[in-house]
Amino acid sequence: MLKVILSYLPYALITTFTPGPNNIMSLYSISRAGWRKGGRVILGIASGFSTLMILVILFCNEIAKYPELVEMLKYVGAVYIIWLAYHIAVSKPSETEGRSMNFVNGYLLSITNVKVILYLITIYTAYIIPQGAGLYDMILHGIFIIAVSAVSWCMWGAMGGLLQRFLARYYRPFNAAMGVILLWCAWEILS
Repeated sequence: MLKVILSYLPYALITTFTPGPNNIMSLYSISRAGWRKGGRVILGIASGFSTLMILVILFCNEIAKYPELVEMLKYVGAVYIIWLAYHIAVSKPSETEGRSMNFVNGYLLSITNVKVILYLITIYTAYIIPQGAGLYDMILHGIFIIAVSAVSWCMWGAMGGLLQRFLARYYRPFNAAMGVILLWCAWEILS
């Protein structure tokens, strides 16, 4: 199992720690609402990610056979990310704290995140399944991948927490930048 983890670890670390919708939303939610309220978003992200993990583990071979499913989710995810980008770009601190800092937004962002879907499918179909992994091994790899991802979301959230006062003062340019980054994420998904 360690040999398989070491084979996909570079891909996992690069994919997990680079900016993407889940990481940007972790940073944004903690910077706007602190750990107490913003943590709900991260829990939603973790739950959505875990839901996708379970689906990939149970249906990986089938999902890989139906690229139209991934294609459909790509558009659903991009539309949600565009909506989220707009909401973030035009929101004020008081608006943000009540509406977007919740579990459901984090969950929806994560479960429609094509980067996550493709990431998980790639790891399972390119690294884990070819090594003859059974269901037990697939679950253990899933737990490891969730742990690595949780470190990433918390790291991005901590950056948002550290910058909270600065970002409260300069929320307009920060919100605009976060909106643009999310639009870039949507563009990357669609291209």
